[in-house]
Amino acid sequence: MEIGILGSGNIGGTLARLFAGAGHHVRIANSRGRESLRTLVASIGTNAEASTPQEAVEGADLVVIAVPWTRREEVLGETGPYDGKIVVDAMNAYTEDFEIEDLGDRTSSEVTRALVPGALLVKAFNTIYYKRLADGKAKGEPGRLAIPVASDDPAAKAVVMELIDRIGFDPVDNDGLVTGGRLQQPDSPIYNEPIGADEMRRQLARA
Repeated sequence: MEIGILGSGNIGGTLARLFAGAGHHVRIANSRGRESLRTLVASIGTNAEASTPQEAVEGADLVVIAVPWTRREEVLGETGPYDGKIVVDAMNAYTEDFEIEDLGDRTSSEVTRALVPGALLVKAFNTIYYKRLADGKAKGEPGRLAIPVASDDPAAKAVVMELIDRIGFDPVDNDGLVTGGRLQQPDSPIYNEPIGADEMRRQLARA
C-alpha cells in the first residue's frame, strides 16, 4: 500500500520503519519540512520518502495521524480531502502539560472524525509504548503483544488489523469507534499495558 504518516515522532517514525519493512511505500511528513526527515528516511531505506503533509495524504491509501493532540486542527486543517481513505488515529488527548484533556462526553476519535470528513476512521496504535512497538514478534511466538483496533467500518478495520499482524502484533477487534475508542483512552485498563491478546480481551470485556 501507499501509506502517509503525519508526524515523525516516536510513534510516527516507528510506524514508518515497520510499514516500510513490511513492503509498503511510506511518505512521512512533519511540521519542520523534508530536510529534517533526511536522516530518518535514509535509515529506513528505499520504501520511505520525505514529503509535505498534503503530499502524504494525496498519494495514500491509508493515512496515520501521529501528531501531538494540540496540533491536530492545524495539521488536519491544511490537508485533505480524506474521502474514502482509511485514516488511523494514533493520537491521545493530552494537553501541552501532558494532562488528559477533558473532552466532555466525546472521545478523542469523535473529535478527530470531525476534522477528516469522509474518512474511514480507525483508532489504533495509541495504547502502546513506542519502544514496545519497535519490537514485534512472529505469530505464535511467546510474548507477542496485542494492539486494539476500533472502527465503525469493518473493511477499514480489517486492513489495519492485517497491518498490525504483519508488523509483529496480535490485533484485537475493539468494537466501534465510540465504544472501542473510549476503552483505548489513557485512563483505560489496557492503556500502555504490555499484554497479549487473550488478556486484552478479558480486560476489555470487564471494562
